[in-house]
Parts: sequence; C-alpha cells; structure tokens
Amino acid sequence: MSDLGNKEIFAKNLKYYMQLNNKDRNDICHDLKFPYTTFAEWYNGKIYPRIDKIEMLANYFNIKKSDLIERKDSEDDFKKIGAIPLSDIETVKIPILGKVKAGYDYLAQENIIDYIAFKIDGFDKENYYALYVTGDSMEPLFDDGDIVIVHKQDDFNNGENCVVLINGNEATIKKVYKGTTGIKLQAVNPYYPPRIFTEEEIKDLPVKIIGVVEKSIRNFKKK
Repeated sequence: MSDLGNKEIFAKNLKYYMQLNNKDRNDICHDLKFPYTTFAEWYNGKIYPRIDKIEMLANYFNIKKSDLIERKDSEDDFKKIGAIPLSDIETVKIPILGKVKAGYDYLAQENIIDYIAFKIDGFDKENYYALYVTGDSMEPLFDDGDIVIVHKQDDFNNGENCVVLINGNEATIKKVYKGTTGIKLQAVNPYYPPRIFTEEEIKDLPVKIIGVVEKSIRNFKKK
C-alpha cells in the first residue's frame, strides 16, 4: 500500500531531515514563508501538506519528494543519513513565567518562577515557556489553575489560543482573530465580551502576540 498521504510517516521523515540539516521550525518557516502554525501541524503529524509544499521542502533539503513521503524500513535507514533517532529527544525543563489572567486586568510577570518538565519534539526548545492561568474567561477550555505550554511566536491562524501582551504589562490568553482593520480577542466564556483593537491601537499601545498555546495541563495548582 502506498505511503502517500500518511501524516505520521511524513512527519517522522520531516523531523529527520530537519535534524540532518540542523534546521528548526522557525528557520524553515522563515526561509520558505510557511505560516508557523501550518508547518507545526505537518511537523506534529496532524495534517498532510499539499504536494507543492512537499516539493518545496524536498528542494529545500536537496532530496527527492519520495524521501519525505515513503516509509523507512528501520532506524538504520535514518542512521545512514546521519540523523538522530527520535528516541534521543529528551524531556526538558520549560520555564514558567508567572501567571496569565484569563481576563484583562493582570500585569504580566516576566521573571521565571518555576520549571515544568515537558517533552519537546524538535530543536527550538528555547522557544517554549509555560504560564499559569487564573480567572474564568476561557472556561471550560482553560480552568483556573491550569498550566499552558506556549510556543513563542508572533504569527497565528484565526481562532488559535494566543498569549497577548497589551500595553507592555498586561498579558491575557484569548482566541485571536485578525481582520482588515485590526484584531479581536475573544473569550470562550460568553460572560466576557470580545475586545477589539484597531491597527493604530495595535501599534500605539502596543498589542503583541507573544505565543500560541500548544497544550494545556489541567488543574496544575501547587498543593
């Protein structure tokens, strides 16, 4: 049976060629102008890229398209090209940078207050951080006391859960939507109305996307 369309095989091959070429996700997205969140879904085996994107990646790594989409028979096949086995990817300690209020009246804390162990499947582990959530504006998606694992980035897809820094000192987690005239921060809890910023406000306040939530850990309050 053909391996074409197999998300997991593609993701595994992609990771190995990234390792071989010493490229992380930020490098490839910058060089090939891929949206980071879309590339992350390819990388994590959630979706399968279009054939033109596979061709772009094959050209980027100077390999054949089949090298990205066909199953390797064994780990030895990867070792022959000098890649590192996935089993060597270790759990690392991610800094917890304080709490983010799931509302709008919290002053962001940039100091590291603790660490949490988390398995990072890639090279850009320095771009991950964790935050506590307080408040109820994102319930039931995120509860008070949860921890969110965040990838540091300033781009996002509409509807993603982003960490947003407002006026340099107020951080919040919201679903973010971008339009032609600005952005909208949308709570999950219907009690909280959306907050809309124009392009001028985004620049002047400023309003900055400082990460996209990749995972949450339920009720991580310390005992």
